[in-house]
Amino acid sequence: MLPPNVADAETSDPPPLLVVVGPTASGKTELAVRLAEERGGEIVSADSVQVYRHFDIGTGKPSASELARARHHLLDFLEPNAPMDAALWAEHAERAILDIRARGREPIVCGGTFLWVKALLFGLAGAPAASPEIRARHRERAERDGRAALHAELARVDPETAARLAPNDYVRVSRALEVHEQSGIPLSRFHEEHGFRAPRYTARLLGVRRDPPELDQRIEARVRAMFAAGWLDEVRALLAAGHAETRAMSAVGYKQVAAALRAETPLALEPLITSVVRATRVFARRQRTWLRDQNVEWSAPGG
Repeated sequence: MLPPNVADAETSDPPPLLVVVGPTASGKTELAVRLAEERGGEIVSADSVQVYRHFDIGTGKPSASELARARHHLLDFLEPNAPMDAALWAEHAERAILDIRARGREPIVCGGTFLWVKALLFGLAGAPAASPEIRARHRERAERDGRAALHAELARVDPETAARLAPNDYVRVSRALEVHEQSGIPLSRFHEEHGFRAPRYTARLLGVRRDPPELDQRIEARVRAMFAAGWLDEVRALLAAGHAETRAMSAVGYKQVAAALRAETPLALEPLITSVVRATRVFARRQRTWLRDQNVEWSAPGG
């Protein structure tokens, strides 16, 4: 159990902000809920898909019992077609943190969207704001020429950013191109000059330690449970409601399920499950890579 956060009596500085991080399926939600119960806390969700309503099963949203154990903020916060990015989320998160602290409770940030966590803790590089016109043009080009064409363009104007992004990472590739088109400056230079070096919060990063084989097993079990819980029907309903092109539908898992449902060939469930498990494991490896450079306090499951 963590010692209670106590503000410095002389400076009246707020206590360190608890931030629960970790790869998908590692047990972040359970740890955050347990901390909230122990410390009189409330949870601020830092998940880029859980913010959207109706995207429920495939996002691993907290269960009804978990929601009953701790109050959550920024969960089921937006309709599927509403815009949201790291900077905007950080603004909402700051307001939630202030509200929680003003009521004498302890905020606990929890989620696996690490860019959002960085935006909250350090702010973002001062790159230009989003441009709906440019993004629409990128979307048209990706549909016409493929996502690889956008990545090739990024490699020409910002090779450093292109080198760390997969060609299929449409959202981040598009954003990097958008920044260059608006400013003439590569996104990598904005990040280099900003450096995420000046913290806006004193924070403690906490996580549940899982070795890779165990995490792989947990991912497969979780994906199979999602399909058993009716994930196919959820995605069918989202597609029927016109949410095929929303940002959330491009998330790992939803992307694969939506493609299978829209394919002209008969749906084969076991190969689909395998593809989602594989994509989720790749995503978890990327998360672990990011976490290696962070000062995370790891604890054993249930510890």
